[in-house]
Amino acid sequence: MVAYRFEDSRGGRCVARHLSGFSGILQVDGHGAYTSMVKEQRKSGSNETVTLAGCWAHVRRKFYELHISGINQAATASVKAMTELWKVEDEIRGKSAGERAAMRQERSAAIVTHLFDIWERELAKVSGKSKTAEAIRYAMTRRHSLELFLTDGRIEIDSNIVERAIRPQTITRKNSLFAGSEGGGNTWATIATLLQTAKMNDVDPLAWLTQTLIRMANGWPAHDIEALMPWNFKSDVVG
Repeated sequence: MVAYRFEDSRGGRCVARHLSGFSGILQVDGHGAYTSMVKEQRKSGSNETVTLAGCWAHVRRKFYELHISGINQAATASVKAMTELWKVEDEIRGKSAGERAAMRQERSAAIVTHLFDIWERELAKVSGKSKTAEAIRYAMTRRHSLELFLTDGRIEIDSNIVERAIRPQTITRKNSLFAGSEGGGNTWATIATLLQTAKMNDVDPLAWLTQTLIRMANGWPAHDIEALMPWNFKSDVVG
């Protein structure tokens, strides 16, 4: 499933509020608010421990732009090497966390080490203000979070599943300016959560929503809410 939450900005306070009470692995893009939140937790000695896992798709994107423009041969070598990482992911998709981690250690770990070796050497050659240096620093400063997927099979290589889920909301972002109020924004997020979750479960959102509203209007018991979830939808049942 997917869950959307309305916030008035992407600032650190919003991230901290949204993740209050959460401990565990958080796979994110390079947004600095996540890093700041983790640093603050460590400073304060908080019992909430969040481990950030990086996204290789965001790293690849930066080098791919350099590769397309023909600016740097190291960028082309990086893109080719990263392609091999996704080939491994294609093979292990759907396998257990243990099997995924074992295969990544066997095949992906050496590729990742090779990539960081390339970047370390290249960073010493290029101007610190260049796009190449910028892409390399983006990866180097996130090395720990980018390497976590190699030893933990629960972690994905990228956050593309989240990117795909947020895209419909991003496309209509300007419409959100007319949500009317914070309450309107929260309602918008709730509806988006329900409809997009239905889509992710290969369920017709309109059919599911119609059935669910009819059931609720007919006094569906609160203790059996689970049966109303999209993943339990049966189109031949109306009442």
